[in-house]
This record gives sequence, C-alpha cells and structure tokens, in this order.
Amino acid sequence: MIRPGATLGLLGGGQLGRMFTTRARSMGFDVWVLDPDPDSPAGGVASRHLQYHYDDPEGLALLAEGCAAVTTEFENVPAQTLDRLATRVRVSPSPASVAIAQDRIREKCFLQQHGIPTAPFTAIRTTTDLVAAWETIGAPALLKTSRMGYDGKGQATITSLAELDAAWHRFGEVECVLERRLALELELSVVLARDDAGAMAPYPVAENVHREGILFTSVVPARVDEAQATAAVALSGRIAAALEYVGVLAVELFVADGGQLFANELAPRPHNSGHYTIDACTTDQFEQQVRTLCGLPLGATGLLSPVCMVNLLGDLWRDGEPAWEQALAMPGVKLHLYGKRVPRPGRKMGHLCALAPSASEAELLAHRSYALVSRR
Repeated sequence: MIRPGATLGLLGGGQLGRMFTTRARSMGFDVWVLDPDPDSPAGGVASRHLQYHYDDPEGLALLAEGCAAVTTEFENVPAQTLDRLATRVRVSPSPASVAIAQDRIREKCFLQQHGIPTAPFTAIRTTTDLVAAWETIGAPALLKTSRMGYDGKGQATITSLAELDAAWHRFGEVECVLERRLALELELSVVLARDDAGAMAPYPVAENVHREGILFTSVVPARVDEAQATAAVALSGRIAAALEYVGVLAVELFVADGGQLFANELAPRPHNSGHYTIDACTTDQFEQQVRTLCGLPLGATGLLSPVCMVNLLGDLWRDGEPAWEQALAMPGVKLHLYGKRVPRPGRKMGHLCALAPSASEAELLAHRSYALVSRR
C-alpha cells in the first residue's frame, strides 16, 4: 500500500493527466509528470515536470527513482517504456494490458478469444489482404488504423473495394482493421475500477453522442432499461477480469441489431465519457486511478445526481473567448477548463457538466449552457 506523502509518476501531460494530478495532490501525494511538451496541462500543476520524450532513458530513470508507482494517461506510450519501468517500479495498469488496448488488431482478437461480441472484422497487414478483407466484410464498413487512431482520426467509411484500396494507401499502408459498420441504435460506455485482488467498482452506464468522431455529450444514467444497463456492466467486468486489469478501464459499447451489445474499444485509463464523475459521483474516476495505483481501497461509485457532460472544443473560440459567465449563471452547471493555451478546431479544451433532477433535464440544461457559451 502506498500512502499519502509518496510521489506518483505519470506518463503523459494532457487533460487526463491534469485531472489525475489535481486529484492526487488533493489527496496528499506529490506527482511527477513526464511529458515532452513544455506547456503540458498536467505539467503545469505537477510537483515536478520531467520534460523528456517517453522513450528517453534519462527521464525514465528519474521517474523510476523518484516515484513509488507509475501510471499513464494515454495508451500510446511505447510498450518498451512501460516494460522498462515495470522492472524498477510498480506500473498500473500493466504493460500487457496497455499493449492490447493500443493495438486494434490485438484488442479485437483478444475480445473475440474471450467470447466478447464485436462487430465483424478482419485485419489488413499487406496489399494482398485487401481483396480478402473486402470479400469477408463487405459494405458498409469502416477502415481503422490499428494504432494511434482516436477521436475519429485514422478512420474512413468504406463502400467499395476501390475506396478500401484508396483509404489504405492514404493511411500509409499501415496495419488496419476493416470492420462491419453496424446500424447503431445507441452508444454506451462503462468506466470501472479494478484492484489487485480482483474487486471491481463500476460507474453508472453513460449514454454517448459523437460528432465527427469526437465525443459530444454523455448522459448519465443512460436511458436504457435495467437489464441492458446490467448487461453492459457485466460485459465490461468480464473484459477487465480477462485482462487481469488493475486500474481504471473504460469500455465503449455499441447497441445494435435489436438491442444487442457489442464491444467497440477499450481505454486503459480514465475516459472522456467518465468526466461526469467529478461532479456527480461519490468518488470520481481520477481518485479511483490514484486508489488502484496505490493499492488503496476502492471508492464508492454512487451517482449523486443525473448529469450530462458536454465537451468544449477549440472551435468555440473562433469568435473570441466563450461566454463562460452565461453558462455559470445557470444553476447546476459546472465548468472545467484544461489549461491549454492554443484553441484549435477539434481540440478538447474543457467540458461542462449539467446536473438536474433527471437525465433528460440534465441533457437539456447541458445543451442550453453550451449554446450560451458558444454565443449562438
């Protein structure tokens, strides 16, 4: 057990790292952040910012020597970095878990091997795989790069073999997954924490809406029946157990084909759709990340209020600073900004949480507050 007063290490300095660092410091821990960006959001609130690349031996040695345990805020840290650290210091989640989640081919094969439903898929590694993949999956389909794709990046809609060939070459002929595009009825996600002993603490199911591949809103509790919510939590728990996971895990789910659940993606870390926990749950997802990293007891995950989270992207700054005071004048609205200096279209700059007596009222309040800050 690692107690308050110890120093925790974090690979990655983005907004997830900032929220982890803020929570850890409020619990009495020091946090060292390793991130090459001098303006990293997490580095600005950390006890120490190690400005090194993720594979720099000197930076990794400093992190291992100075920290009692190390975690990551994103899954694309080089696998060898996590393996190297794990020989010297506690690393959570494990390098093996992260390696599965950072590669779509490995991830989908892992899910398939453990009987977890996914959309039909096939791997594309070379030019000779294209025709066979098309004949197996057909239209409509999505081509996704196996690595480094997020927020809709590295994805293309495919309706013909010619489009598949063009998209694969456009992606640089890297390894990809061709996946059947399901007729979606709903998108859900489950964030859960799992400790070393295998105990799990799931959060309420979130109902998500994406715009251009980027999460726009998460409504909690999801407006599904109790049986479907229970099934979503159970499916996510099966995945965490199969991974022998320790940490905070997010499972993105599709509802299609008459209410069936399909696992879409795994995130071995706190998740955008779990930001609502900061304002609406007994223990937020970042505190759980601290607790699981340190071997401390899991916190309660009860929902204190229905809530809707809405992402704030850099597009909102196109006409100047958004009108924060307009949203903050509305009872139940909470603002979180990430300390990023340069707003760019599609860049996550912050989020709003709207709390209300029901999920639908929270969603309506979130849309109203978003319209006010965007001056529409």
